[in-house]
Amino acid sequence: MNRLSLRMANHRHKTTIFCLCGSLLWGIGQAKIVQAQTSYPRPEVVERMRTYHKMVRADADQQLVELSSTATGLVYEIRYASPNNFTGQALYPANTRSCYLRRPAAEALSRVAASLQKKGLGLKIFDAYRPFGVTEAFWQLIQDERYVANPAKGSGHNRGIAIDLTLIDLRTKKELEMGTSFDNFSDTAHHTFTALPDLVLQNRKLLRTEMAAEGFVALETEWWHYSLPNAKNFSLLNIPFKKLD
Repeated sequence: MNRLSLRMANHRHKTTIFCLCGSLLWGIGQAKIVQAQTSYPRPEVVERMRTYHKMVRADADQQLVELSSTATGLVYEIRYASPNNFTGQALYPANTRSCYLRRPAAEALSRVAASLQKKGLGLKIFDAYRPFGVTEAFWQLIQDERYVANPAKGSGHNRGIAIDLTLIDLRTKKELEMGTSFDNFSDTAHHTFTALPDLVLQNRKLLRTEMAAEGFVALETEWWHYSLPNAKNFSLLNIPFKKLD
């Protein structure tokens, strides 16, 4: 066991969420999103493309923009389009190959990518816009607002202004060491956790600094999660990827 692994093992809190599996997500297929049963007041959610297009015509900032159309140096690893995530289930269609953010967030991310390229670095995207139905499914698994959004409020992902990402070396496309994997629900993933090698702390700081320079705000419990602060300006969306594509 290397030094990083040992430190993480010594400090990580107990977590049981990774053993929660398909039985709680029986209604979710690989090619569709099924709304989970709710026990909370369901907020207003935009589900019709007609409504979405009307919003975009009234305000261009409401548009969901595919990230590779505005930024270079991006690598996609869309975790929820495969079983390689904390649920062990594919929550997006298996052929999902696109990532979307609202126009202001997409343009801000393109500036982050441009700044990082000067350092020989790029961005790997794990998730961006997330249909509201997936957030409902998450809540059935983990009713802990430190790690998943309460559907009664919705999430920045549902609004298209939040993104999960990490840094990569542009030449090798390898991820920089961040101390934990994506969707690690332990205190080791918190920004305040400092019992990590200096290199990891520097990498986390670099990502946070670059994102903050373009207006993104960090989620303190997840080193990979950033969002714009003006959530109230954007409606919750439950539009499937196939309609956006």
